Amino acid sequence: MSVQAHPGPTLELIPARSGIVGDALRVSRAIPTKQRRLVGAWCFLDHAGPMDYAEGQGMAVGPHPHIGLQTFTWMIEGEVDHHDSLGNHQRIRPGQVNLMTAGRGISHAEVSTRDPGRIHAAQLWIALPDAERHREPAFQHFPELPKIACDGFNATLLVGEALGAVSPVPAFSPLLGMDLQSATAAHAILPLRADFEHAVVCLQGAVSIEGQRLVPGEMLYLGTDRAQITLDSTEAAHLLLVGGTPFEEDILVWWNFVARTREEMVEATRDWNEGDRFGTVTSTDLPRLHAPDPSTLQLRAG
Repeated sequence: MSVQAHPGPTLELIPARSGIVGDALRVSRAIPTKQRRLVGAWCFLDHAGPMDYAEGQGMAVGPHPHIGLQTFTWMIEGEVDHHDSLGNHQRIRPGQVNLMTAGRGISHAEVSTRDPGRIHAAQLWIALPDAERHREPAFQHFPELPKIACDGFNATLLVGEALGAVSPVPAFSPLLGMDLQSATAAHAILPLRADFEHAVVCLQGAVSIEGQRLVPGEMLYLGTDRAQITLDSTEAAHLLLVGGTPFEEDILVWWNFVARTREEMVEATRDWNEGDRFGTVTSTDLPRLHAPDPSTLQLRAG
C-alpha cells in the first residue's frame, strides 16, 4: 500500500476505464487506474458525456455516503441538483464548481433535472490529508471562476494558481485544476510548477502534448519537474489539466470512501447501512444506495 513513485518528467499514456454511474450515465474513469492511483491529491476523475438524455433520465445517483475526501464537480453542459445531509440544495450550471468536503462523514444525492437535456461534466475526488480528514463536513458552491487567454486556448482556473490568476476554490493540499479549450487549431506553451506532478485528460477533440497525441478516453501523465508543456491542436480541443504536489500518505480508496485502514472502511459501511453517522438527504425520492461488504472486495491503495 505504498505511495506510487514519481519518476520526474515523463509521458505516460494511460487509457481510461469505461463505467456506468447511476442508472445509465456512461463515464470515462481516468483515475484511479492500475497505472496511476493519484495525481497530487486527486484520487478519482470521471468524465461524463457529452450526452443527450430523454425526460427523466440523465444523472440519477441516490443518497450515498463519503468519508475522508472532497468531491469536486465541474459542470460543462447541463444542470444537476445537489442535495446533501447538511440540508444544502444547489443546482450546478455550466461554468460552475461544487465542492463538498466529506471529512468525518456526509451523504448526498445528484440528480439531473427531469426535462430532456444534455450533460457534460467532470467529477473528481480529492484525498484529504490526515490532519484534515476527520474535520466537520461542509459544502460550497462557486458560480464564477477566473478565465484567462493562453495563446490559442481559453483557460478556466478551477482550483489553485496559474497564469497570474487565483481560483476562489480552497484546497487542503497544493493543487491545480484547469479547463482548456481551443475553438480551432492552436498552439500554446503553458507554464507549470516544477514541484507538482501533472496529468492531462482529453475531453473532446485531440491534442499533441510534447509531441504525444492525446484523444478522448486517454490520460497523459506528465510526471514531476516540468516548468512548462507545449500544446498543439489541429482542430477544436477540450482538455482538463490536473496537478499537485505528490501526495505522500498511503490511502485506501473503496466504494465512496477514502481511508487509511480496512477497519475504517468496515466501520463506515456498517454506520451507513444501519442509518448512523451520515445524516439524511432530503428533497429526492431516489432510494439510498446500499454499501457492499468491504471484506469481499479488493481495496485500492494509493
